[in-house]
Amino acid sequence: MIIRNIENKVKLATFVSVGSLLASVAISFLVSLYAYRQVSNARKSVYVLDANSIPLLIRQADIKVNRVAEYKAHINLFHSLFFSVTPDEKFIEYQMKKAMYLIDESGALQYNNLKEKGYFNSILSSSAVLTLQTDSILVDEGRKYFRYYGKQKIDRRSSFIIRSLVTEGNIQDLEVRSDNNPHAALIIHWKTIENKDLENAQKNTF
Repeated sequence: MIIRNIENKVKLATFVSVGSLLASVAISFLVSLYAYRQVSNARKSVYVLDANSIPLLIRQADIKVNRVAEYKAHINLFHSLFFSVTPDEKFIEYQMKKAMYLIDESGALQYNNLKEKGYFNSILSSSAVLTLQTDSILVDEGRKYFRYYGKQKIDRRSSFIIRSLVTEGNIQDLEVRSDNNPHAALIIHWKTIENKDLENAQKNTF
């Protein structure tokens, strides 16, 4: 009888010890998980000081929040850099360099084609100023596809031309944002599907 009682007490002690160990492991895991989430949430919060040195809480938004609006801003920025230029060789090179951060090799290919055809030399020789007006940008977020509609004005000393510009391509997400690519996106498979004159008028030189 005494031996049986001892065996039962040993079993009970073993059960309590194993149960305590498992409970400790579970509690440690839950505490670690909670601490990790707290640290992750804290990293998304930044305090900045306003003009009166009062700390203001700034929350970091998820990159996927309002992504379509960011895609449109990215597409608009690229087209403005690529198609709005002045008759200044250094300025054109500066614009193209900034634009190439926003697109894959399809942008460089089109830039080189225009350069070989003397497009930029004609801008310099005619002192033309090119400006682009965006009409609309259609984005299919599911397919990561876009189509851009705009009008380009070519203003020369003696005339001006208004062209219809339509391009299309796809958009790819990048992991990080940078000064050169603030929207963390990349235009890929870009091509121009329409670039035709809508109006061609002579200026009054008198």
